[in-house]
Amino acid sequence: MLTHGAGKMKMLFHGEFEGFPDPLGLGSTVSLIGAASSEFVFALLVVAGVGTRIVAIPPAVTMLVAATIVHGGQPIGNMELALLYLAMFVTLIFTGGGRFSVDELLARRKAAKKK
Repeated sequence: MLTHGAGKMKMLFHGEFEGFPDPLGLGSTVSLIGAASSEFVFALLVVAGVGTRIVAIPPAVTMLVAATIVHGGQPIGNMELALLYLAMFVTLIFTGGGRFSVDELLARRKAAKKK
């Protein structure tokens, strides 16, 4: 996911807004900013396990839009990666970051202070 987001971040920093898909009618600039931040910044936070349940929501929404609107009506092979990422982020929304996440480390420290 980060590699897709890195490409969009590069487009963002170079001001390459024109021609970027605008599936929700918000404008190419807003769409690129949203996709780049979801696929790179929020995905990076998910990898680190920082606020996992919350920060997994924007990438999940982005992948839902990619699968249903951007690739909607195309063969399933074109939607496959977006659906795979969507399933992963939805799972993380419900399960959290796990034992080795920053979230868990902070929860352990908080529990230790209460003792």
